[in-house]
Amino acid sequence: MKITRKLASIAFAGVLLSSCGGENTKLDVQEGGIQPADSAKELTGKIRIDGSSTVFPISGGIAELFRGEEPKVKVIVNKSGSGSGFKMFSSREIEVSDASRPIKAKEVKKCKEAGVEYLQLEVAYDGLAVLVNKENTWADSLSSADLKKLWEPAAEGVIKTWADIREGWPSEEIALFGPGTASGTFDYFTEAIVGESGAIRSDYSPSEDDDVLVQGIAGDQNALGFFGLAYYEANKDKLKLVAVNGVKPNMETVKTGTYAPLSRPLFIYVSKQSAVKSEVASFVRFYLKNAGEVAQIVGYVPLPASDYEESLKKFEDFTTSK
Repeated sequence: MKITRKLASIAFAGVLLSSCGGENTKLDVQEGGIQPADSAKELTGKIRIDGSSTVFPISGGIAELFRGEEPKVKVIVNKSGSGSGFKMFSSREIEVSDASRPIKAKEVKKCKEAGVEYLQLEVAYDGLAVLVNKENTWADSLSSADLKKLWEPAAEGVIKTWADIREGWPSEEIALFGPGTASGTFDYFTEAIVGESGAIRSDYSPSEDDDVLVQGIAGDQNALGFFGLAYYEANKDKLKLVAVNGVKPNMETVKTGTYAPLSRPLFIYVSKQSAVKSEVASFVRFYLKNAGEVAQIVGYVPLPASDYEESLKKFEDFTTSK
């Protein structure tokens, strides 16, 4: 069953299509833009995906399109954070783990101990966005040094107002919002900005749900926070995007790497135990064939076509090797 032109609701902006309610956005699929699943036979079964809230819009969009082709396969997509995803992945609770950072050594060890052999597949590029309230008229650009000064552990109780960051800015206390410690975005930001993964002041409002962060920043004139670019794209009417080192994140600056140091790759991980199942293998192939199209629609930067082709070859080798 080939998808030609379809308006598909996708798991986006905090909406889990398979089990949660909420307001859906639309994925406008142009004729021929989406490649069909390899349906040699009708598939059944269940595919469980969890992990990064940043990768969630891509996986959610792919899952909804795949359901249209293989309606008897139940695809469940959640977003508990990269760290939580890897924990479930190593304990075989899920088939696919979404991640906004590479797997850590301690997570590799847990997979090895559990006998979980896996493949890492890059699916898109993302720019990590720094946001303020729409009413903020002063903070148009921040440097890496400004962000470190604000977010490092030593800032707690010391850097409290906008005036503490830059002379001439308001003496109003900053309300800080950011991902929780289970998030790959948290790991990436702290490493890229503070210089050490996990190093951050504790007096901020954390959440693994990016929609909660959007609401927090949108509701306080003196708020500042960070999360994946796609969530800004979905909420640009509520938030103001801040340039970092004079550059704002967009498709071009993320792709070229000029938006530095907050550009990064996004991944999915699949285990060999899962990949040998027909429904999972078909889903991963479908994912890699269509990730570029879906990634661009939901606000991320697709990889070169040759990279997806190489990943498909890696996946086929992975599933056939002993």
